[in-house]
Amino acid sequence: MPIDKSRLTESDIISKFILPAIKDAGWDDMTQIRQEVKLRDGKVVVRGQAAARKKVKSADIVLYQKPGLPLAVVEAKANQHEIGKGMQQALDYARLLDVPFAFASNGDGFIFHDKTNPASLETEIRLEDFPSPETLWQKLCTWKGYTEQQLPIITQDYFDDGSGKSPRYYQLQAINKTIEAIARGQDRALLVMATGTGKTYTAFQIIWRLWKAKNKKRILFLADRNVLVDQTKNNDFNPLVPL
Repeated sequence: MPIDKSRLTESDIISKFILPAIKDAGWDDMTQIRQEVKLRDGKVVVRGQAAARKKVKSADIVLYQKPGLPLAVVEAKANQHEIGKGMQQALDYARLLDVPFAFASNGDGFIFHDKTNPASLETEIRLEDFPSPETLWQKLCTWKGYTEQQLPIITQDYFDDGSGKSPRYYQLQAINKTIEAIARGQDRALLVMATGTGKTYTAFQIIWRLWKAKNKKRILFLADRNVLVDQTKNNDFNPLVPL
């Protein structure tokens, strides 16, 4: 008996139609697919003496070339909505992650927004025609103009301590854009980050990836107080000490 999609929840649409289509296209469930990816805390709303935070902004699905290198955002809606209903959300999240690909679906198919192809910016595709990771990665590489010499640096793994900790969306942007600029031969890059946004962690991941890619052999880390250098060496930068 065929499934009545109109009775399914958004979660059912994701589990029964969207995820199977993505996996059938060759995406690895362990390393390339993440669900409910938190991107931004909800806005704090104050009414009189009371304050409450709105719902956290989370992308339904984010697809990665490999951990730390996002490629696309997929937003789902229940089947009673039109197929492209979630596209604006998908585009908002794609902007936060700085990725050129966004998909929206209600379980019948996908609307595919491809920033790398302005001549055909949005197309409707069938569930079975979802693009493979290789297809999207090649599109991105061509669009960015990556060379064979740059790719080993750009695709160098992030440090992973096994705890499941991953960079926040703005840290990903800062790290990946800095690595990309250096891979292109740029000598200077300025990152401006507010207090409490993880500047040291961001610097560590940049240094780790450049070091492991053998792009840089000596890296100088400066701080305005000795205690900050000691804290950094003993905490965030501890994995570099044996190196």
